[in-house]
Amino acid sequence: MARLLVVEDDAAISEPLVRALAREGHEVDHAATGADALERLADGRVDVLVLDLGLPDIDGVEVCRRAREDRPRLRVLMLTARSSELDEVLGLDAGADDYLTKPFSLSVLSARVRALLRRGGDDGGERQVAGVRVDPAARRAWRDGRELELSPKEFDLLALLVGRAGEAVPRDEIMTTVWDENWWGSTKTLDTHVGWLRRKLGDPPVLTTVRGVGFRFEDG
Repeated sequence: MARLLVVEDDAAISEPLVRALAREGHEVDHAATGADALERLADGRVDVLVLDLGLPDIDGVEVCRRAREDRPRLRVLMLTARSSELDEVLGLDAGADDYLTKPFSLSVLSARVRALLRRGGDDGGERQVAGVRVDPAARRAWRDGRELELSPKEFDLLALLVGRAGEAVPRDEIMTTVWDENWWGSTKTLDTHVGWLRRKLGDPPVLTTVRGVGFRFEDG
């Protein structure tokens, strides 16, 4: 059973959302303010943060950023009534793993939460390619002996690409494996996460864009 924290100040949204997620078998807590959310996150037991962007005290982007500093692997699903591309980029840059615009169906949100909870890639033994070592069981990764601080989605993406090193992995396959088998629309989120991974992995570059196909982790 996963522990979820829903941060939403509108009771008309939060109450049915909490009930729906609880019916999925999760332990669900609720906070109406950013300050309350950060306090509840302090015990380190939350698996997924469902976070509204527009909160009455601390902006959701700032809550996400602070939560990420303490819990780099915390899964974060951002909710917003705003639909602009800039808002989505701000949320993702703050560390959100996924982004959902209101109004949304409870079934879609539940599917997104399930996708965040899934582990990407193989849960078998460690793999090491081009100086990058990935331990799927421990969900840890290193580059030349330096441990990488990765979000859940960044780790899942890296584990998939390392596991298929040398292959051009199609964008659609990455989206359905790392995000959600029911994903639809833009793959801009993938490009954003690849950009973050490249910065964290450093030089020499190991992630190559295969034009018109997807991405390849270089194996030599």
